[in-house]
Amino acid sequence: MEDQAHPHIDSSIGEYLISRLQDYGVRDIFGIPGDYVLSFYSMLEESPLNVVGCTREDCAGFAADAYARINGMGAVCVTYCVGGLSVCNSIAGAYAEKSPVVVISGSPGLNERDNNPLLHHKVRDFRTQADVFEKLCVAGAVLSDPPVAKREIDRVLDAADRFKRPVYLEIPRDMVHSRPSKSFPYQRHPHDSNPKSLAEAVTEATELITNSHNPVILAGIEIHRFGLQDQLLTLAEGANIPIAATVLSKSVVKETHPLYIGLYEGAMGREEVTKFVEESDCIILLGTFMTDVNLGVYSAKLDPACCIYATSEQLRIHHHHYHNVSLGDFIGALCEQHVSPRPRTIDPPSSSNLPDYQMEFDKPITISQLVQRVNQQLDDDTIVICDIGDALLASTELVTHERTEFISPAYYTSMGFAIPATLGAMIAEPTRHVLAICGDGAFQMTGMELSNIVKRGLSPTIIVLNNGGYGTERYLHPGNWEFNEIHNWQYHRLTEVLGGGRGYDIETEGEFDAALEQAWHDNSGPNILNVHLQKEDASQTLTRLAERLRERV
Repeated sequence: MEDQAHPHIDSSIGEYLISRLQDYGVRDIFGIPGDYVLSFYSMLEESPLNVVGCTREDCAGFAADAYARINGMGAVCVTYCVGGLSVCNSIAGAYAEKSPVVVISGSPGLNERDNNPLLHHKVRDFRTQADVFEKLCVAGAVLSDPPVAKREIDRVLDAADRFKRPVYLEIPRDMVHSRPSKSFPYQRHPHDSNPKSLAEAVTEATELITNSHNPVILAGIEIHRFGLQDQLLTLAEGANIPIAATVLSKSVVKETHPLYIGLYEGAMGREEVTKFVEESDCIILLGTFMTDVNLGVYSAKLDPACCIYATSEQLRIHHHHYHNVSLGDFIGALCEQHVSPRPRTIDPPSSSNLPDYQMEFDKPITISQLVQRVNQQLDDDTIVICDIGDALLASTELVTHERTEFISPAYYTSMGFAIPATLGAMIAEPTRHVLAICGDGAFQMTGMELSNIVKRGLSPTIIVLNNGGYGTERYLHPGNWEFNEIHNWQYHRLTEVLGGGRGYDIETEGEFDAALEQAWHDNSGPNILNVHLQKEDASQTLTRLAERLRERV
């Protein structure tokens, strides 16, 4: 985002921060108030920002993360230590998966800190929380020096925008209304690509693609984070190159696009997709995280001699490394080359090569049948949010219709993401329908965030996969282990407790079919589908994953 003149240049530190958040497109902020941040919360309430209260700080962090993935930047506001340290797990996930969330925390006033008093919420010393977030964020600042506070706000927000990772801002409560008599402006440094490195890299990549017979693009999550979908499609369509995605980047492009072939997951994925990618003589990895989940628990067989590997942090072609070349500049320059590969020698697989859904009305529902039925229901206006475990693994077979319609913590894999993320997604896109798929174990962690979904009159469809415990762990570590069992809730009756929405108790394919159809068109509140599954039921993807991981577990 370019430097700009701000109408509130003589504003207080708190007012300036609110103004700058709006400059970056933040319209809503999630969190929980506390005494060290109440003054700033009052300022938020009086501002154009929509303040979204949550039940827990980690829920607020998950909601802000999902909001950022859709909106481009999100924000969460909490109190000192008891709030800030509670949100750490959510922000760790945002850092791991490149989601730009601005963490704003209050703290004791500077005039309260003389002689190092034992103030409530304090841990060890007054820097403890800031030191923790230094490990979880790409940039941060404690706004304790009025003349440089606004410059620090600009620097930190610029880092969130540039690196697509979370940042941290701490405001001592006696600094919120401080109006600096002078300020030092922040000068954003340009981060242009090195022209010679860019030219050489594009020349080598163009030659490799042109001389290949079966090139394939493996599109990663950074294509979404940096808004490069259009450039990616220009390159793929111009050169007629098939596109695969990773689990983390599912829906980075429309999965109905004729060049899209499906998810590449190493040995975990569909055999025809794995074979096509691994037998390619030119694998173009663009913005792809080389994580264990993305690579099928490192079962991927990608020959570096056939790879072009470009991210926001590095560019490697064969074994050659190019420095100071941005991902966007690299893809844009490749598009300008009008690359024309040779005719393919292997036909790419089709992304729609999935089983046809056939319902047996009275048959007990299975996870595979559930996903196939959901596939029939998906449309252009639906965002799917999946928690981890088989909620995610089974849902890799869903075919989304538009970009950024599938959201999941598929790298950091933190349980409890889906329900608060549903709140964040619906605040970011209030006109879209959200379908959340969540295991019962994950739901019991953060499911009460439904309270704020009901309060705000939102109407997601929520599928709870009820198998009485941690189904993924049962497969990873077989045995009748008590630690994998959880207490069974009547999830469908939570709408009565919360005072809004509708619940369905489901055991058969016919019951699921009828409930899903009715829930899809019900805008009166959240619809909770309590789907009873057998303990031994699992998706094919989970079965393949378990085969890879059992020996390590």
